[in-house]
Amino acid sequence: MNAPLAERIRPNTLEGYLSQQHLVGPKGSLTSQLSTGMIPSMIFWGPPGTGKTTLANIIANESGRPFYILSAVDSGVAAVREVIEKAKKSDNLFSTKNPILFIDEIHRFSKSQQDSLLGAVEKGWITLIGATTENPSFEVIPALLSRCQVYVLESFSREDMEALLKRALKEDEILAKKKVTLNETEAIIRLSGGDARRLLNILELVVLSEKSEKVTITNELVMQKAQKNTVLYDKTGEQHYDIISAFIKSMRGSDPNAAVYWLARMIEGGEDIKFIARRMVILASEDIGMANPNALLLANSTFQAVNTIGYPEARIILSQCAIYLATSPKSNASYKAIGEAQQLVRQTGDLSVPLSIRNAPTKLMKQLGYGKEYEYAHNYEGNFVPHEFLPEEIKGTTFYRPGNNPKENSLKNYLTQLWKDKYDF
Repeated sequence: MNAPLAERIRPNTLEGYLSQQHLVGPKGSLTSQLSTGMIPSMIFWGPPGTGKTTLANIIANESGRPFYILSAVDSGVAAVREVIEKAKKSDNLFSTKNPILFIDEIHRFSKSQQDSLLGAVEKGWITLIGATTENPSFEVIPALLSRCQVYVLESFSREDMEALLKRALKEDEILAKKKVTLNETEAIIRLSGGDARRLLNILELVVLSEKSEKVTITNELVMQKAQKNTVLYDKTGEQHYDIISAFIKSMRGSDPNAAVYWLARMIEGGEDIKFIARRMVILASEDIGMANPNALLLANSTFQAVNTIGYPEARIILSQCAIYLATSPKSNASYKAIGEAQQLVRQTGDLSVPLSIRNAPTKLMKQLGYGKEYEYAHNYEGNFVPHEFLPEEIKGTTFYRPGNNPKENSLKNYLTQLWKDKYDF
């Protein structure tokens, strides 16, 4: 069985590597390191199909180092340790060129799996190259991240895509058996969404599905052949941000039908469930807040649940949460409160904590008045006594103004009764 087109034309040298000129071009941040052979451990962070695996292969080839590959999807701690042992033995033969261990989708490694790499990286038994589509600040443990350089790979540009198409038609032996004319590229480039692997998959599908020996690539032909097999959703480009924006605004606007539609677009496009759930957690606090505090609890439970369940069943959980958030009463009072408080902090600086509410763990501090005149709320009727907790310079300032909804109207009445004239809502 033939390998996919993307594998068949994968370049082995930098000369044949397209894109990522900010890394491997004449002034690229990796160029000088590759020229000297001093290769640090590194993390390649970028969207799917941007050449992370290919670049790792090229680095190994051009540096003449032993090369080991693991996929985080199907490798455990035992597999990592086995490769490290092999690398240590290789290291005895290549003392100035320690082996390279490439781990694809390193963000899928658990903390313990990532921990198992630390010693080998620190002692120089291996040079680690990890590939991830997720922000390494969140998905790679700090100890390992601090030992690696992070390089960001970008989606292929239109020019890169067109060059790749022409190369594939020229160099691939299977496609070369047909007489292919590249007449239009708009549709195939748009459907690929900057993903080189997807671009080549679509090209191969279109060419090989035609019975005729002569094939003319047009937008109409591409849409006819590939639209059924390719979801119109780009997880990394402008559409990614447009659709998540539409999803959030639909929930904020209390439209469960639109929310579910945009959710379906993301699910069908293979969007990361953690990304979707994370945004719903944010919305639950930013746009619902105290109008329905349970929204944050449900959103957080959704985040945990979808990570446990995974696709395809996670779609049901995401749908339930999206509908719940869309149909909840809305308030951004908490969001506005912290924004106003931060702005005042930036304006007024480090104001002193009132003596009455300072901690007084020592005799000297008590003598200096720390904690003096503090009134313990539980000693009073209703577990409340009026007290000023803000610095003298900003006393009486109001940050939280309850929204106009049943829950916060109740809170407004409660605070007004407690504080009498202090709050002006």
